[in-house]
Amino acid sequence: MSASQPKEPELPTALITGITGQDGSYLAELLLEKGYDVWGMVRRASTESYERIEHLRDQLHFVQGDLLDQPSLTTALEAARPDEVYNLAAQSFVPTSWSQPVLTAEFTAVGVTRLLEAVRQVNRDIRFYQASSSEMFGKVRETPQTELTPLYPRSPYGVAKCYGHYITVNYRESYGMHCSSGILFNHESPRRGLEFVTRKVTDGVARIKLGLTDELRLGNLDAKRDWGFAGDYVRAMWLMLQQEEPDDYVVATGETHTVQRLVDLAFARVGLSPENHVVLDPAFVRPAEVDLLVGDPQKATDQLGWTPEVSFEELVNMMVDADMERLSA
Repeated sequence: MSASQPKEPELPTALITGITGQDGSYLAELLLEKGYDVWGMVRRASTESYERIEHLRDQLHFVQGDLLDQPSLTTALEAARPDEVYNLAAQSFVPTSWSQPVLTAEFTAVGVTRLLEAVRQVNRDIRFYQASSSEMFGKVRETPQTELTPLYPRSPYGVAKCYGHYITVNYRESYGMHCSSGILFNHESPRRGLEFVTRKVTDGVARIKLGLTDELRLGNLDAKRDWGFAGDYVRAMWLMLQQEEPDDYVVATGETHTVQRLVDLAFARVGLSPENHVVLDPAFVRPAEVDLLVGDPQKATDQLGWTPEVSFEELVNMMVDADMERLSA
């Protein structure tokens, strides 16, 4: 009698909410490279855009679900049967949170509770990642910001993210679930939405260089941010769920740059001077501005072995080059 063939080990399975977004697309790429079976949860919509993951679509599974509808989340988990869930879905544009504060709360705050509760009911062994945000620090209590810095959000989005963060902590401590949060500082890429200031700048610079427009309208050029590359930051998400114990981590570069510096680098990449093209417009200044956010990633470095690999200048150049190529096509 011949010996039976050894059973093939099952692929680890991950479910990503917000898979069609910037972070979702980079995370899907990373998990596929690591041999995961990757599922994406998408909302039923006639205008759903798969642009950022078009090159991956034949390698992914999709399941419908909506953070506003708890039964759909339970159904999605039962279909995908994931080992890991990455909750990246949210109403994530800060200015929109001022015009749609209740919807922002439903998605970005209560939506986290719905998903955690679905995980608790379906399988408490699922490892859960929550996308927290540096916007929770808002009117900062100390610089740089760490995992222990008191929160003081300055927008409905920031307030909603605080709720999502603490409800994740609550499920971890109340039910013994493996729930971790990444307090991610600003992270950008060529896949960033055009409504975000980094992409607004690089797209605007490319349009000016190609003669498609002659001005770039911006708000507060003195605002400072800790900007990194999204591809680096999704690696930190994955590392969190590989740890024996769940925890919360600041993910940042530890360096701060002004919007003015972003503008200067972007224009320099195409050999132009910003003075001739940038117009200050009060319409783009927030009702309550967050002036200085800079994170201390020491805990992520020490415990996860994570460090960012792409510098700020490399990031800006990458984004300008991608917009030049896209608009020249």
